Amino acid sequence: MEPPSASPHRGHVPWQGLLLAVLVSPLTFWNLPTTAQLAIESVPFTAAEGTDVLLLAHNVSENVKGYTWYKGERGIDSHQISIYLTATQGIIPGPAYSGRETVYPNGSLLFQKVTLEDTGFYTLQTISSDLQAEKASGHICVYRE
Repeated sequence: MEPPSASPHRGHVPWQGLLLAVLVSPLTFWNLPTTAQLAIESVPFTAAEGTDVLLLAHNVSENVKGYTWYKGERGIDSHQISIYLTATQGIIPGPAYSGRETVYPNGSLLFQKVTLEDTGFYTLQTISSDLQAEKASGHICVYRE
């Protein structure tokens, strides 16, 4: 004889389904507060050699003191393209600066007349007024026309 709580059709105990619903339900609706993270988007996604490409910075904090752009996925000083200081709107070129790059006040980086050698990852590092650093990388893909 089966216990009275058992389902005669599948052998499931109804309270097990109820328990599962009670455990899963709060997890479904409970989300940790998230802040938008710094992100880089290549516009266009792929570019013909000789065209311009914008590495568009998204979700930049409001209290940024400066931006530093690097060639590559890590912030290596020898691959530094430029530093942009928001207070003076001045640009300090780095060792990887070619003269074809422009940093905008929103942190975005414009490449003019890209070459095949420009293909690769680029990293933006922001520094906030409380000296907190944030990094994000984007990718440029250049093809020969």
